Amino acid sequence: RGGGEMERCVRILRHAWLDASDSRRALPPAAAARLAARVAQSEQRHSGEIRVCVEAGLPLSCLWPPPTQAALPGLVRQRARDWFGRLGVWDTEHNNGVLIYVLLAERAIEIVADRGLAPFIDRAQWQAHVATLTEAFRQGAFETGLGAVVDGVGALLERHFPVPAGQGNPNELPDAVVLC
Repeated sequence: RGGGEMERCVRILRHAWLDASDSRRALPPAAAARLAARVAQSEQRHSGEIRVCVEAGLPLSCLWPPPTQAALPGLVRQRARDWFGRLGVWDTEHNNGVLIYVLLAERAIEIVADRGLAPFIDRAQWQAHVATLTEAFRQGAFETGLGAVVDGVGALLERHFPVPAGQGNPNELPDAVVLC
């Protein structure tokens, strides 16, 4: 077997080995609750909706045939889009929902913004948030990194979709972190 083939087999095993308990270890219940509260607090200042999804590993159906290293970013992006749809992030009044997606098995991060917000934010701004979380991962500060990204995404939403003074913002989507 060549090195690339072995790498793909190791990748499949890593995804098969990890499960929701690994997501809960990365973000324990108290940390997930603090993060959900941070999302709720952020959403008081803008009309957007923020969801956070931490997935331990991909199902085997997503990994067959085994992806090459070059194909992996596209696979992760597609999985994030799948969760974006599954969680209904696209279904907000102003089409300004954002999904922060983390795939633990690959230490991959994707931010998916709905069509109402996407034109206002360039790729470099999203990449800066991804870099923040990547660095937090390296330091073992998972909750801190996710909190910083929630705050950063909230600031972008507040800039482009502020809640007018004296008006409330109905919560269109759950604030809880999805751990799977």
